[in-house]
Amino acid sequence: MNQASVKRQALRDGLRSSEPVMTLGAHDALSAKLAEKYDFDAVWVSGFGICTMTYAMPDLNLVSMAETLEAAVRMDAATSLPVVADCDNGFGGYSNFVRTVTQFERAGIAGICIEDNTFPKRNSLYRGQSVRELIETSEQARRIRAGKNAQQSEEFVLIARVEALIAGHGVEAAVERANAYTDAGADAILIHSRDKSLEEITAFLDAFSRDIPLVAVPTLFPDFTADELSKLGFNMVIYANQAMRASVAAMEETMATLRDERRPSAVDSSIAAVDYIFDLVGTREEIQKSESAD
Repeated sequence: MNQASVKRQALRDGLRSSEPVMTLGAHDALSAKLAEKYDFDAVWVSGFGICTMTYAMPDLNLVSMAETLEAAVRMDAATSLPVVADCDNGFGGYSNFVRTVTQFERAGIAGICIEDNTFPKRNSLYRGQSVRELIETSEQARRIRAGKNAQQSEEFVLIARVEALIAGHGVEAAVERANAYTDAGADAILIHSRDKSLEEITAFLDAFSRDIPLVAVPTLFPDFTADELSKLGFNMVIYANQAMRASVAAMEETMATLRDERRPSAVDSSIAAVDYIFDLVGTREEIQKSESAD
């Protein structure tokens, strides 16, 4: 079994385990590597993180499928954990959706998640005033079915993300979409909501009875632990953007101190040592391999 198959099978096994798949959102190869160091079970290639940290652009479908795939491949190479890529709405229409599935599968990524927001999308965390539109349920189901039919390996995981609650369409609409996507062959359902009390999601869970893994992204209901979400029925919990946000906060604090103090030692106690960075990326090992090869 090749490495891609091993990772995909690990993801599938985790989604059927009694313990939730603890998944860390990464924005680059090093954050993916750190996810493994800190014993997470999988890596989430955060679309929000890539837009923000790589391109300093808003999460509005401005980053292409190829750019997202390139980032996912870099992260996948940095870790032995299964990698799940946030592929927004498939980067366009029906054909774009199918191509997204085939390209990420061919690249060896363990799984992808595709939502039912129309193109161009708007990040679910952004409130704003614009109306949120969703792809018609039957059309999204058609895309999912085509994507699953196009993939070559049985292990590759396609997570269907339901945005009906975020869009204000209600629990009944969310259940209808989740049922349709399950029937179309999705391997898991991600249900999202802004309701911090979880009453909306609990109502969805009470009404949705299909035997399919469920995925939670608790950014908008952050007080619930992974164990609590697991008891409700979730099989995967994704901490999608906390590492990215921590990085921004730490960089700003360091930059402000350097600006004010004008000496590097002012930040030494609050930043990683250079030798630690060398160790994280295996500098010593690479030098030893190079010297032994000579």
